[in-house]
Amino acid sequence: MTPEIDRPAHLVEYETMLLGRHLHLSAPPTREGGRTMERSAYILLSRIRVEGPMSIGQLSDAFGLDPSTLNRQTSAVLRAGLVERIPDPDGGMARKFRITAEGERRLDQERGALVRRMEEVMSDWDPEDIATFAACLKRFNTGIERVNGRPWPRPALSEPDPAAR
Repeated sequence: MTPEIDRPAHLVEYETMLLGRHLHLSAPPTREGGRTMERSAYILLSRIRVEGPMSIGQLSDAFGLDPSTLNRQTSAVLRAGLVERIPDPDGGMARKFRITAEGERRLDQERGALVRRMEEVMSDWDPEDIATFAACLKRFNTGIERVNGRPWPRPALSEPDPAAR
């Protein structure tokens, strides 16, 4: 039996559930048939890229995860050569994880494939609709971050080139 969807929040919950499923299943396959990196590695590398080197404690606070979970995740990306351990650039005691050139390359590769897939999905959308959708997603995500008390840093967007107009 399907519960009635009688409030807008029910619709949002259902559609975000489907979005998570679709994003996972529609990830473009590699030659070997799988994704180029695990979802947790993709998110971890994305955070380190935007924030800079981070310790296990900082990652634990940022993600709201137990340090043991992050130890497993960072061990996997460390073994894969996607991050390296460095002394704290600020002189602290804890060692930090910094994304490597290979991590940057693989993150760019994965992000590029995901963006191309999204462009394919939205190929018949008006650019204004895509911008509105992106703005609504950002507003939704920042609302979650506000409620959870864990803001997620966002990369600075480059300004459009006036000569390109």
